Amino acid sequence: MSETRRNFLKLGAGVAIAAASVAGPAIAAPPGGIEHPRVLSFRRGQAAPRVGALTASGRICDVGAAAKKAGTKLSFDPNSMVSLISAGPRALDEVRALLAKGDADTLALADVRLTSPLPSPTRNIYAVGWNYLEHFEEGAALRGPGGAELPEHPVFFTKAVGTVNGPFDPIPYDPAVSTSIDWECELAIVIGKRGKNIPEARAMDYVFGFSVINDTTARDIQQKKHGGQWFKGKSLDGHGPMGPWIVPAAGVDYNNLQLITRVNGAVKQDYNTKAMYFKVPRIVAELSVGMELEPGDVIATGTPPGIGYARKPPEFLKPGDVMETEIVGMGTLRNEIKSV
Repeated sequence: MSETRRNFLKLGAGVAIAAASVAGPAIAAPPGGIEHPRVLSFRRGQAAPRVGALTASGRICDVGAAAKKAGTKLSFDPNSMVSLISAGPRALDEVRALLAKGDADTLALADVRLTSPLPSPTRNIYAVGWNYLEHFEEGAALRGPGGAELPEHPVFFTKAVGTVNGPFDPIPYDPAVSTSIDWECELAIVIGKRGKNIPEARAMDYVFGFSVINDTTARDIQQKKHGGQWFKGKSLDGHGPMGPWIVPAAGVDYNNLQLITRVNGAVKQDYNTKAMYFKVPRIVAELSVGMELEPGDVIATGTPPGIGYARKPPEFLKPGDVMETEIVGMGTLRNEIKSV
């Protein structure tokens, strides 16, 4: 492992990860705790992903290994985040009990590779378009005639499963495919139990937790190239970094979160979820109408203003750029744009 990566993953004073290769502030990555344990997926070497939890000191508890050592029978498969999510509150209680044993036999972040918390989804990532008024307005002129009317319902689209990428992994850049790669910091909802036609008043009963996601987008494909296809423009391989972990819903004030995107240390987006046009419960309820949601489903809730495409002149990511996607109090992604 490179020294830069080791420095990046070290927890400074237990509350922040230092980004040694990028100018600017340290990346906020609050350590986990027992009450609202941050759960994650990680690899050691070439082994398959395993479920972990972040300790109060910022180390990783290998949930399966810790349970085996303690003689604890888990209600879920410790190699599957979807299994943990499906097991519900009981699974989180079991994780809390393991974290309560302290840092013995835990792993340093620098010695593992964090994957997306859901490294191998079986269903597309759901996403909401135009969910912040200023973002809607900044793109209105770009959409042309008839494209500036506010939606009465959330506008849904999907990202292919191949977009899923790790919180610190490179995002592939192929100029033969697109040269207009843009950033979109978003709050991700993780569904916790199966439900259909969910009433808005009960929607949060179906939410397991929240994570950070960047709906990285090929604007030329989305807008003009290949006929202006949202699905294709949103679905290039590796263009959906997510993580670094999932925070249980009870530990997140989802109506008051600060979303920040930085490129090479420069702030590009800085906005609060207070400004969401459609709130989290409405999004979950409307998506479930006539369509069953399943444990482990991910819903990206829309991006605030500040995208590169709407800037004058437009700004796009290029090889060597480092994109940081932060939700304050939850965690930060750090992804380099890398030529393939």
